[in-house]
Amino acid sequence: MAGKRFKIIVHGGAWNIPAEVHDSHIHGIERALNEGLSCLRDGSDAISAVIRAVIAMENDPTFDAGQGSFLNLNGEVEMDAMIMDGKDLSFGAVAAIQNVQNPILAANAVRLQSDHCFLAGNGATQFAHKHDIPYWPTENLLIGRELERYQRLKLKKNYKTRDFFDQVCGDTVGAVAIDTTGNVAAATSTGGTPNKLPGRVGDSPVIGAGTFADNQSGGVSSTGWGESIMKVLLAKTTCNFMASGQDAQRAAESAIQQLAKRVGGLGGIVCIDAGGEHGYAYNTPYMARGIADQSGIQHIGI
Repeated sequence: MAGKRFKIIVHGGAWNIPAEVHDSHIHGIERALNEGLSCLRDGSDAISAVIRAVIAMENDPTFDAGQGSFLNLNGEVEMDAMIMDGKDLSFGAVAAIQNVQNPILAANAVRLQSDHCFLAGNGATQFAHKHDIPYWPTENLLIGRELERYQRLKLKKNYKTRDFFDQVCGDTVGAVAIDTTGNVAAATSTGGTPNKLPGRVGDSPVIGAGTFADNQSGGVSSTGWGESIMKVLLAKTTCNFMASGQDAQRAAESAIQQLAKRVGGLGGIVCIDAGGEHGYAYNTPYMARGIADQSGIQHIGI
């Protein structure tokens, strides 16, 4: 694949990431980039690369996706994920899915093996297991950090989800890639917000909010306060800016400005435009992110 251009950008959440976990986020981002990069170097397509990158982060308890997901108000793990192919605009999404290790695989199965685009709740879980995605007990998804957080939050009065993005929260994961043929793909996966109501669905699996990809404009994965991100369809808004002629970096900045101005939202995005340029922006204290191309890893930051 020498001389062929490709790129992948990933994120591991936009929030006030404490200093003591910066290293684990950096290492997790590096692993995800290497997985996606290996895929692209082997000549695989952008869809395969974002799946590999997201699985690496779902399997890493550092992040709020797959293993390490937050618990809802009832002490259950409910996860959301979406994947989209910019070539044909096909997408698959799952919401409030339980008992799978890798929700992104369930989302891709919906895309490829059903007549639907979006499955939720028990139906999504049953579909995943029917399509060879193994049952994964809740206790295998749960880690001590989240059990302790759940127990603390049960004692709090007047808890508001927004508070966590200023203080402690986050870790939705996502990836965007462009392959050697110019096809773009995006994927996002999350365990949602701490202490959420059972059945709550955030932006990650909502087309145009948490995830969007179109070869004519680019691909985007969002992270942050989902209720605000959905209101402005942050991922599609970013793609619209790219389609109007803004490069990826300017489009990312414009979209985050709109998120803040219109709805007082908090979050971050990573994106790649149709020309292969990347961008990222956030208005939270930190966002874990990384970029790699045919020359290797170019940037990892918090």
